[in-house]
Amino acid sequence: MNNSLQTELKTHLQDTVLENYGNDCTDFSELHHLAFNQSEYIIGYYQAEQWLKQHDISAFEAIADIIEWELEVLGESQLKPSDINAERIVNLGVYIAGEQLLGELDLDLEDTSVIEIIAALKAD
Repeated sequence: MNNSLQTELKTHLQDTVLENYGNDCTDFSELHHLAFNQSEYIIGYYQAEQWLKQHDISAFEAIADIIEWELEVLGESQLKPSDINAERIVNLGVYIAGEQLLGELDLDLEDTSVIEIIAALKAD
């Protein structure tokens, strides 16, 4: 994951935490769903194409990464020809990158505080 994408997704996670959780220790097990699955990250084909360019991500590499993730996690690729558009690819790619980012933080998402989550996201 390149630096600009990682920075953007960390900011998005911080915003999601601040918008959806109080200040106490909270169960963050739904954080990935709230941030990257509850609604589309990017809406619109043109906006998605521009987003890919902004982050210097090749659409073909993004498609290959999605297929690789699906094969590894699901055992088969579920990507259909109708899914091959910039909007769908960006949203699937962000879903996967968000999962990887949260995994890299190595936090117990079921028993941590907002402050710990924000601190982990700000650490580089």
